[in-house]
Formats: sequence, structure tokens, C-alpha cells
Amino acid sequence: MEQLELWFVTGSQHLYGDETLRQVAVNSQAIASALDASPSIPLKVVFKPVLTDPAAVRNLCTEANSSPNCAGLVLWMHTFSPAKMWIGGLTSLNKPIAHLHTQFNRDLPWAEIDMDFMNLNQAAHGDREAGFLHTRLRLARKVIVGHWSDSEVQARLGAWARVVSAWHDMQGARFCRFGDNMREVSVTEGNKVSAEMKFGFSVNTYGVGDLVQVLDAVSDAEIDALCAEYEAIYEVAPELKKGGDHHESLRYGARQEIGIERFLTTGGFKGYTTTFEDLHGLKQLPGLASQRLMAKGYGFGAEGDWKTSALLRFMKVVAEGLPGGTSFMEDYTYHMDPAGPQVLGAHMLEICPSIASAKPKLEIHPLGIGGKDDPVRLVFDAPAGPALNATLVDLGNRFRLIVNEVNAVVPAHPLPNLPVARALWECKPDFKTALASWIYAGGAHHTGFSYSVTTEHLRDFAEIAGIEIVVIDADTKLESLRNELRWNEVYYHLAPGIGR
Repeated sequence: MEQLELWFVTGSQHLYGDETLRQVAVNSQAIASALDASPSIPLKVVFKPVLTDPAAVRNLCTEANSSPNCAGLVLWMHTFSPAKMWIGGLTSLNKPIAHLHTQFNRDLPWAEIDMDFMNLNQAAHGDREAGFLHTRLRLARKVIVGHWSDSEVQARLGAWARVVSAWHDMQGARFCRFGDNMREVSVTEGNKVSAEMKFGFSVNTYGVGDLVQVLDAVSDAEIDALCAEYEAIYEVAPELKKGGDHHESLRYGARQEIGIERFLTTGGFKGYTTTFEDLHGLKQLPGLASQRLMAKGYGFGAEGDWKTSALLRFMKVVAEGLPGGTSFMEDYTYHMDPAGPQVLGAHMLEICPSIASAKPKLEIHPLGIGGKDDPVRLVFDAPAGPALNATLVDLGNRFRLIVNEVNAVVPAHPLPNLPVARALWECKPDFKTALASWIYAGGAHHTGFSYSVTTEHLRDFAEIAGIEIVVIDADTKLESLRNELRWNEVYYHLAPGIGR
């Protein structure tokens, strides 16, 4: 994020004269500087010269398209800015847009206000002119309303800045599948060509044997150093420590982490998938390695689930520097007590320690499937707090992003025999409505689970990507959501044919 920029772009026109335009520029620079200094906005906000004619707009948009550091544009019309002059530039722009509907002054100067003031401060209708054109162009954008000094306005712009940063990261991103999809599973499949067209990332398969060659080249010294790191930061089971009966299993887990990360780094990958049905040449399913690599920011999906791997990487970038954590997750089993039904989320091994409530334990246990050696893994509980689950599914004619807001809770009873990391949560609006809504919407069993990514972030993502989003929250009514799904079916069938 330190390298990325938001360009603050102001619209006006020559009708008001040079003196007014000079004041527009001074005011715009002041707003850009204030936004740049805001702790809520993680990207650098860069003032750009005031735009007053079609050629300037087109040139600015062309410059933005070619800039490797420009993540998005924040548009504001200080005065009236005839919107026809924006058509050429906006129709060629390929960077995300936020429309900030604000004005320089917060309060009206009641005693001094005159027509010079009115001519200078015309955002009230200048932004409406811009808004009409954006709608006429079917332009995806985020509209933020309020004074630029308002903390809520800055927070919303900051949330959008995180999303455009993650979107920037996704463009040209590469994801690696070690092996193929888990056999006969439907929801983890999808159209990778459509995904690259829609989201900008590519997914390709690499043989597990290619990975094994990299693992075999890892040195004992590298493994020694990583095992020492494990003992320094985790509560390591005695049998895994040096001299313990299963120390070699820990060393092999370290070899996997080093080897997979080296493979990803060499290939420029931002995430990957595995499947326990294709472990040719591997002694263990990579559990510890996947947990640790997620904590470093890589996307991950089990059973070949490349959509969740890409979504998780996106969520990791959005959440950078925020409190909480973000992990691959699976709705595993239920506590169906009518007095308080809950969902127990876990996976065979691969839950990210960024969501651990305390120091994780590094343990070894039988897996029971896959036919390989017992794998090492980090075991922990997730903390209580507001969170969400998000999944990305391919419906054939479109992608759908599904979000369920939840409250994570501390288990009422210990789980001494559950040898995996886990999270427990209560769904909004309630257990039955949330689960029925998720199933009607076609939600997958794999998700990105996060304490730091919000529904607003994911709405902004869906807007930029031009995909459907279905949100299940405290206000959800099942029959209303079912109608929404029906209406969306029609809309997304017609939308590609709606002309400008």
C-alpha cells in the first residue's frame, strides 16, 4: 500500500474566470492534503490539476491507466463541470472510481454569502451533473457523501482505498494449483477463463512432482533454522522437539513450508491450492506449511479451490494492518441446540494462525484420509467478536459473492480431542435464516473468514469487479432474499446487453 496512490481529481470549467479557477485549485489541494494526512486512508492521496475541458480529462484518464502506482481516482466537482466533457476520458478509464460528493466549506457563511460564493461553491449541483453521466454510462463507482473533514467520510474512503489496493494486487496475479480439483466436487470448480476476464488473475495447474523437486533441494540448515523458529513462537508438543519420536515429521513440515514458499516466490504466485487426492511424492498433506503461508499473506484453497484462494488473497490485502485476522475456513459441523445454535468452522488442517486467540500449539495427529504420514499442524481456538464469511461461486453465466455476517463466540466447553484449529460462530440474522439463505444462494462450503474485512469492503469489491453480491446480515428476511435472487437472475441476464 505504501507505493499506491489515489488521484484526487477536481472538475470545473472556464466559465467562471481565472480567479475562480485559481481558488478551486487551492481548495482542492487543501482537501487532497487533508485526506492524505488522514490515518483512516492507507494510500497516498495525490492532487491532480483541475480539469476544465475534454482533452484534459482524456489525458488524465490515459495517464491513470498507464500509471503503475495509481490504484484509483477520487472525483469531485468543485463548481459546475459540464459532464459531456468527461465522456471520452471516463469511457476509456480502467481504474476504479470513487465519487466524493462534498464541498470545500462545511458551513454556509450566512452573513457574507453572495453570488461570488455561490459561483465558486457549486458542488451541490455540479456533482449531480457528474452523477447523471456516471449513471448514464453505467459506470461502476462508490459514492461517498459528506464533508471531507468528517471522520465517517474519511473512513468510508479509507475502506474503498483498501479495496482498490487489493484490486490492484489482483490484476495480473498468478495462482497455482498443485494437482487438480478434488474428484467429483462441483463448487470448487469454475471457469478460469471467465475469472481471468472478470477479475484479472490467472490460475494454472502444476504437477505435485514439480513441487517435490523443490522440496528435495531444501537444505538441512534451512530446516534447522525454521524448526528453531517454531519452538520460539509456538507451544511445540514434546514428541515434535529435537530428540522426540516425531521430530522428523516436524522437519518434513518445515521442508514443505520452505519448498512451497520457494516455488511460489520463484513463479510469482500470490496463492495456491492443494488436494489430499493428489499428494504424489509428498509424505504429508501440507498443513503447517499452508497455515504459515496464509499468515504471510498468500491465498489458499483446499481441494483445488482456486476461487477461495484468490478471494482469500484479496481479503488479506484489504485487511493489511487492521486488527483481527483472516483465514481460509469451512463450515464443518453444527451445534443445533434450539436455545443457541452455532456453526463450528474448521478444516482438516489449514486454518490461518492470524485468527488464533492465544499462542497456537504445534501438534501431530493422524489425518485419517489421504493415505499419507501423520501431518503436523497448529491447533488453536479463534477469539470472540464480529466477523464474516465470504465465498465466491461460479454460476455459469456470472460470478456471485456471498457474505454472511456472524458473531464468533468462545466455546462453552473445551474440545480436548479435536486436533485442528477452529472457530465457533453464531449466524446473523439467525441460524435457520442464514443457512437457508446461504444454500438458496448457492454458497460454497469453503470461505474466507475474517474479523477485519467488512461487508462494505466486499460490496466495494463487487462493484469494481461488476459481479453480483448477496449479503446475509441482521436485516435479512428469507423470502425477500429469495426474491432478490430471482430478480438478480433476470438483471444479470439482461445487464450485458444494456447499451450506453
